Amino acid sequence: MRMMWRLILPTIGLLLFGLETYESYREWQVQHSPGRYFWWSFIQLDSDPLSRHPRLLKQNNAGWDLRYKIVDPGYLANTSFLSGLPAFLASAVVFRGLSHFGVSQVLSFMISTPILLFAWYYFLGWLVDRWRGRRNRRIVNTLA
Repeated sequence: MRMMWRLILPTIGLLLFGLETYESYREWQVQHSPGRYFWWSFIQLDSDPLSRHPRLLKQNNAGWDLRYKIVDPGYLANTSFLSGLPAFLASAVVFRGLSHFGVSQVLSFMISTPILLFAWYYFLGWLVDRWRGRRNRRIVNTLA
C-alpha cells in the first residue's frame, strides 16, 4: 500500500492547528470579560489594531484588557508551531501587514494560517513522496 504523505501531513497539521485553536478559544471564553486580545497559545492577536472601537471602561474598572501575560504553551502548541514554523512566520507577515490597514489580526490569522499550514505540510509530504519514490525505484532497479 502506497501512503500519500502529501495528503496525510496536511491533515495532521490542520488537526494540530484546530485542536490548539479550540483550546485557546476555550481559555478565552473562561475569562470573565473576553477583551480585545485573543491569545492563540503564546501568539497575541489584536482584534482592533487601530483602536477604532474604544471600549467603555466598566464602573468597577474590571474592563481592562490584558495586553501582556505569561503563557506556557503546551506540547500541542509547541508541536504545531515548530513543525509549521515557515507557515507561522509567513502568517505573521500577513496578519501584521493587514493590521496596518485595520484588519483584525484574529481574522487574518485564522484565515491565512490554515491555508499556509496546508501548503507547507503539502510541500513536506510531496518531498517525502518524491524521496520514497526514488528510493523504491532504486531498490527495484537493483533487484532487476
